[in-house]
Amino acid sequence: MLSARYLFEPSSRLSHMSRRFARRLFLGLSLALTGTSHAGCVKQPNQRRDLHMAQNDSAPRTGYAPVNGISMYYELHGTAPGVPLVLLPGGGSTIEVTYGELLPLLARQRTVLALEEQGHGRTTQRDAPIRFDTSADDVAALLEHLQITRADVMGFSNGASVALQLALRHPGKVRKLVFASSMTKRSGAPAQFWDYIASADFSSMPQPLKDAFLKVNPDPQKLRAMHDKDLERMQSFVDIPDADVRSVQAPTLILAGDRDVPTPEHAIELSRLLPHARLLLLPSGHGDYLGELLSTYPSERYPELTTGLIEQFLDAPAERP
Repeated sequence: MLSARYLFEPSSRLSHMSRRFARRLFLGLSLALTGTSHAGCVKQPNQRRDLHMAQNDSAPRTGYAPVNGISMYYELHGTAPGVPLVLLPGGGSTIEVTYGELLPLLARQRTVLALEEQGHGRTTQRDAPIRFDTSADDVAALLEHLQITRADVMGFSNGASVALQLALRHPGKVRKLVFASSMTKRSGAPAQFWDYIASADFSSMPQPLKDAFLKVNPDPQKLRAMHDKDLERMQSFVDIPDADVRSVQAPTLILAGDRDVPTPEHAIELSRLLPHARLLLLPSGHGDYLGELLSTYPSERYPELTTGLIEQFLDAPAERP
């Protein structure tokens, strides 16, 4: 249990959060909420995932697509007509890590395309760094391969940064955007986080993330390669100019927790920069509202509630200028 002192002393909370953030955010922006300064705060993997995935009505259609020199793994869930939804996982994560709870719920009313970016899970590596813009180009190429002309796109953490680049670089392919728990500039996260990023190493990677990778790709060398490239991506993080953010025309839902990696102030800033943005700020840590594998407080209700809010945004008619 979290102590009352932790809950009500901001400086103590920030220090604790920074350590937690860095343990996953060196992989991107998917954090391992594994505090070390408060006894009893060690985060446990969400144990409901296999049950929820098994309850899906039908097995997904899976495949590998030749995309810009890599073999990209993807899954198609659901068969509902209409605009499909693309799901982009967080850094260092497989599809199951980020969306194991949410995906079956979203696939009840729409077709969902989930994928793994360069070097993650079942997707192969290339002899080049991992970058948000190149991963966005990979997603665009996958959509071309699957003959999907336009889609709604949701990204979580590093996946949100990829989704934003997709909207910037391939605007015709993005109908609506869900930008969940990420940032466009270094000032959008606490300074302590970046200090930790500068000195993080493989030992900082949470064991549940290592286990999830090896479950679908049992090659420790490929796990290490993914880690090292993800860490380098975050150490090389470059701000996106505000003018570029303002140029995004897709209706966008900014989704974040009040105790997330990006600060609430940054989420508010983004909701004002993006010309067609709505803001959804939830009482949540990083990924709790998704039922993500490393959720601090697993809840049976949160994924269902979050799904409903996302669906409401996606299904709403476009607002008039």
